[in-house]
Parts: sequence; C-alpha cells; structure tokens
Amino acid sequence: MKVTEHITNADGKTMFSFEILPPLKGQDIKSIFDNIDPLMEYKPPFIDVTYHREEYTFKELGNGLLKRQVVKKRPGTVGICAAIQNRYQVDAIPHILCGGFTKEDTENFLIDLDFLGIDNVVALRGDAVKSETYFKPEKEGHQYASELVSQIQELNNGKYLDEELQNSSQTNFCVGVAGYPEKHMEAPSLDSDIHFLKKKIKAGAEYIVTQMFFDNEKFFAFVEKCRKEGITVPIIPGLKPIATRKQLNMIPHRFHVDLPDDLIMGIVRCKDNKEVRQVGIEWCTQQSKELIKAGVPILHYYSMGRSSNIEAIAKAVF
Repeated sequence: MKVTEHITNADGKTMFSFEILPPLKGQDIKSIFDNIDPLMEYKPPFIDVTYHREEYTFKELGNGLLKRQVVKKRPGTVGICAAIQNRYQVDAIPHILCGGFTKEDTENFLIDLDFLGIDNVVALRGDAVKSETYFKPEKEGHQYASELVSQIQELNNGKYLDEELQNSSQTNFCVGVAGYPEKHMEAPSLDSDIHFLKKKIKAGAEYIVTQMFFDNEKFFAFVEKCRKEGITVPIIPGLKPIATRKQLNMIPHRFHVDLPDDLIMGIVRCKDNKEVRQVGIEWCTQQSKELIKAGVPILHYYSMGRSSNIEAIAKAVF
C-alpha cells in the first residue's frame, strides 16, 4: 500500500514508523529482526530501509603506488525490504540515491522493486563520498533528486530508457523525498531550499519526510513556509533521540542541525551515557506528544540500528 493511502486510511490518527540501517557487510539479518521485533507492537504501516553507496579505500602496492578499491560496507537494501515484507507483512520502503547510480542502474533497481511488490521509494540525491568535497554524480547519472523523481514517474507512465520497447508495463511507485527544516547544508537559505523542494514535488513526489530536528518550532515554521509556497503533500517529521554524549557534537557536525540549549545542558549534566539516553528519551517523547497534538500524519523515528530507546518513546506516546 502507498504511504499516501496509509495516511488517508488512518483518518487523522498519527501513525508510528521508523527507519533502519542495513547490517555491515559480513553480518546476518538477525540483527535487523532483533531490532524490529519489539517495535511491531506499535503497528508501523511501513519501515524505511536506507541505501548506502560505495566507498573507496586505497591499498598500497609493492611498487609504492596506490590502488583504489571500491568497498560497500552496508549492502542488502533490496533483500532486506523483501525479507521485511515477507516476515512482518508491512510495507518496506527502500531509499534510492542519485549517487553511485547511472540512469540504467536506477531503472534496473526500480524493476526489481516492482517485481517484489514494493509500492514506495524514497528518492534522495545522497551525500558525496568521503574522498570528494562536493557531490559528484555518476556519468549518465542524476545530479539532483528532482531528476531522479522524474525518472521514477516516467517508469510509472510506462516510459523506459529504451524507447523501442513495445507494450511496456507501468510501475506504480509512491515517491517520498527529503525535507530540511533547518535547510540542506549546501543550500544558501531555507527559502532557496524550499524552492528546490517544490521542484521535487512538481516532478511527482507525493510526500516529504524531514531531516531530524530537536526543536518543534523549526518544524512548524518549515511546514508553514511549505504551505505558503503551495506544497500541499503530507509532511512527516523525522525524530532521533540522542543516546550518547558523543552525539552532542556528532549530530550537529554530520547532520547540520542545531540542538536547543535546554537539551544540551541536560546532557552536559549527565554522569554517563545511561543518563544521556534517558534525557534523549524524555526530550523526544515530549517532542512526539506535541507533534501528535499538532496533527502530524506520522511520527518517523531514525533508529540508527538501535530500537530500545525508540521502543521506550513509542510505549509512552502510542
């Protein structure tokens, strides 16, 4: 079922969903199931599965030269989605990126998803690889998420890259895209970021999932700006409970979001990560309750491979 259909069927009731990471290469899927199992009590209509593009390492050869090797530390997005739908009978939503994909790769990826009966995808540009300062698309790939959305919609209309195909079937993907209440790190301003978000919606995206945020007022202001710009699709807030002291610095650095002073000082006063985890749960629980009161369609949690704190929040909220 499409995300938009889930929202319509909920008839105004806020639903619970979450996002998982594929396991590191060499690990089995049991770690995924162990984290999903406790959360199924809260009846998520769907589970997002991230996609991780290739990374590069350099191996020193005997002659002193360096050989670049491609590594992929978290493969398995498509297989995990199939396993989730088979085991839990809920919709699994894979992320699909511009980075690391040619247009042909994208088409083949989408064909596989369609054969598996997957109804939704989240279309993202993706980050630059660690060896690059700025994002660089593949040759014959997409530079922007709006272009990726357009290709997905072309396939929904039965238009494949090979224009000579006869009687080609149509796919029927519901496309989600990312939104940034505190703007994308490369955007010069929030207004310009929303301008480009509107392009993704115009290209065919049907819902928005936001980057994590820790101040609900920033989410409310973002939604208001979107509505003023004519963006009418559902906007789903993304939430992440802080769990370790290290995240106090890591999250602003990596995700370019601000932390409220009250949250910062609450963590600074903690004696250990056990106390930090509890502060994170309490903060995210209060965020969740306020967002439900405001009538958001879904609360979407970033689990980062751990579910116990998400379970504690869901127990208090749903």
